[in-house]
Amino acid sequence: MPRATSDAKLLIQSLTKAYAATPTNLKIIDLYVICAVATALMQVAYMGLVGSFPFNSFLSGVLSCIGTAVLAVCLRIQVNKDNKEFKDLPPERAFADFILCNLVLHLVMMNFLG
Repeated sequence: MPRATSDAKLLIQSLTKAYAATPTNLKIIDLYVICAVATALMQVAYMGLVGSFPFNSFLSGVLSCIGTAVLAVCLRIQVNKDNKEFKDLPPERAFADFILCNLVLHLVMMNFLG
């Protein structure tokens, strides 16, 4: 068992060291994704405790959070300098795509509310 513990500590140290070299703008996007997922989890927990009377409102809230997180992950992939696939895409264009897709997502969610 001590071998598994030391391997886990080594893995965590390796991941921490690698993440320390990550640019600040990608860390900010990561925090945004974590916040969106945490908000979705809080909504699911609230629904479990209180109930889901307006079920379409619950679905709109959770799907909006998850959709925003997915779009933010796409933004992170496009803005990452190490990603060779999007090297010709300027970060401003990627951010504009993110904003436009978020606008469409939230318009659809508002329409789903009724």
